[in-house]
Amino acid sequence: MERLNTELYYQNCHIMKENEKLRKKAQLLNQENQELLSQLKKKLSNGGASNSKTNAPNNMFDLNLGSSSSQNASNSNN
Repeated sequence: MERLNTELYYQNCHIMKENEKLRKKAQLLNQENQELLSQLKKKLSNGGASNSKTNAPNNMFDLNLGSSSSQNASNSNN
């Protein structure tokens, strides 16, 4: 029984390390996504007004939807 507990303990430690790596990677990807979204919004607000009528629909999807839920999920794990 003690050997099984030790094995489970080490597996748990490994999983927690992997989880932390994935959390950091997710944070970096989210930051990159936010930066790209900011750049896209700048382009649309600056020069996109004349092109938006011909090349794009009038409505723009809310690109923040996915990132807010992933942030809440990662924050709830802390």
